[in-house]
Amino acid sequence: MPRAVWWLVLARTINRLGAFSLGFLTVLITTEFGADAVTAGLIVAAFGLATIPSRLLGGVLADRFGRRRTIVTGLAGCALAQAGIAVSGSVAMTAVFAVLLGLVFEIYEPPSQAMIADAVRPAQQAQAFSLLNAAMAVGGMGAGLIAAGLGRWDLRWLFVVDAATCVACAVVVRFVLPADRPAPAPPGDAPDSRPGGSPWRDRSLLVLLVFGTLFALMYMQVVMALPLALERRGLPAADAGLLSTTSAVVMVLCQPLLRWTAPLSHHAAMCAGYLLLAAGLAGLAVAGGLPGHLAAVVVWSAGDALMFGRSYAMVSNIAPEHARARYLSVFGTSWGVATVLAPLCSTQLLERAGPAGLWGGLSATCVLLALAQPMVVGPLLRRRPARRTDRHRRRSVTPGS
Repeated sequence: MPRAVWWLVLARTINRLGAFSLGFLTVLITTEFGADAVTAGLIVAAFGLATIPSRLLGGVLADRFGRRRTIVTGLAGCALAQAGIAVSGSVAMTAVFAVLLGLVFEIYEPPSQAMIADAVRPAQQAQAFSLLNAAMAVGGMGAGLIAAGLGRWDLRWLFVVDAATCVACAVVVRFVLPADRPAPAPPGDAPDSRPGGSPWRDRSLLVLLVFGTLFALMYMQVVMALPLALERRGLPAADAGLLSTTSAVVMVLCQPLLRWTAPLSHHAAMCAGYLLLAAGLAGLAVAGGLPGHLAAVVVWSAGDALMFGRSYAMVSNIAPEHARARYLSVFGTSWGVATVLAPLCSTQLLERAGPAGLWGGLSATCVLLALAQPMVVGPLLRRRPARRTDRHRRRSVTPGS
């Protein structure tokens, strides 16, 4: 991997180490200001909705003003908003800074993903994106430990430390990563080079967005429903933390093994990943004790590691070079939509069908998504990448490519 990828991975890990404060936002609102749970939930929901335009803004800024500038701007905005929450003296002020945080929270993502796509060859993109996902998992493990310590002292310090990690990440990006290059001119054959064109008019991207949203919705339901499902089966809800840590470890251990799957086409790898997800979810459906849940999470996490990088690599492959960050930002809105819908869907399924019905239904959904890869996604990619592959081949012979 190029050096820039490793620095981005390091910066992402640092930033993720501080990304624990949001889970305590509702607690801060209810305990510090005496607000009720409904008010706290509305404020957090407003934050979640604000992250959707935030990601789109990050894509536009990255393509127009440069990757590094946009990353630093987004991280600086997050640091200011987090500090604002830490010093807020009322519910209203906390709500304002929470919404502001949402509006800058996802600006970082599209330019960092686009920078990785710019730095590596198309054949390496899936592994590079998966490495970035593993860095987030590692940072998440450390974040839990930091939160456990600081949360016992003062909740406001969680947001202070979160702001500090954003500043540290911005410093790494500003002084280590290469400077922004001039934005490439739109080629005449690019899908959005016509006047008024946009990624939203690219049918191939919209198809990938639909599948990406279904995957994100399923993934977020697992994250949000797991503690409740464990309680329904008589296990401690806190065991979800152990399962989450296990998942992160498996994703890291799978990184060297991804080289073996590099020869697979994107849709073939996605199909295999969905089948692993289906097997893991089926294991959750029939698991009784903690060992069964751990085994199921191992299988699920292996599928996640195989799929995550591939999905973003597919988007990078169909995106015109001058609009790569915007394509990635549009695709990334799937996570914002899933974050809003997942709590509603998972709680309803859990209430009506129980843990077995929830995990079984999600497993069946994975099987359908696996079947859709060779039937829909495969033909879609075979129609699109030919002229882009030629362009990448021309770039591969230039110095520094």
